[in-house]
Amino acid sequence: MARTHLVWDWNGTLLDDLSLVVSSTNEAFTAVGGRLVDADEHRSRFRRPVAEFYAEILGRAVDEEEFGRLDRIFHDAYRLGLTDMALAADASAALKEWPGSQSLLSMWFHSELVPAIETYGLAGVFTRVDGLRTEIGGHLKAGHLAEHLAALGLTGDQVVLIGDSLDDAAAADAVGGEIVLYTGGFTDPSRLRESGRPVADTLVEAVAIARTL
Repeated sequence: MARTHLVWDWNGTLLDDLSLVVSSTNEAFTAVGGRLVDADEHRSRFRRPVAEFYAEILGRAVDEEEFGRLDRIFHDAYRLGLTDMALAADASAALKEWPGSQSLLSMWFHSELVPAIETYGLAGVFTRVDGLRTEIGGHLKAGHLAEHLAALGLTGDQVVLIGDSLDDAAAADAVGGEIVLYTGGFTDPSRLRESGRPVADTLVEAVAIARTL
């Protein structure tokens, strides 16, 4: 039976913000004497928990206190550049292609996500919008997704996720959901294809695949 609900990821999926994420990450690395990364390296190495990604690039352990500092630096830089970010080229078209209900689940802070949705003209599109209700980010998505579905009154076998990371795929697995991975975000396409999950190069294609699952 076809699944009836689509859960969208925000950063790196509906929002085309890879360049801003890379520059904000480099702001954090520079603050602690670390080296810079370019978009290709970021896409090939990025993972959650983000502290593990930071530790790999910095070449040393990153404890909870230091990660909190790096996360704040990252988000301060991200906010400054956010006004220049646009939706993915076919985001609006893709949202119109899904015949069932849709929601948005982001690892960005909820208090900033909700007004951003309105700014991008997406108010009323989603049955529910959830971001992080914590002061520090960077963790795994699986628990966040489980809470999101519980609030919607849905089970994993009713939903498909569209996201751009292997952590999105792991979250879908954890709840018994399906996933379509999008190559335009934070993860190198070869890593996504190696996962064995369905992969799409556009969001419209991702929805078309989701409709078959």
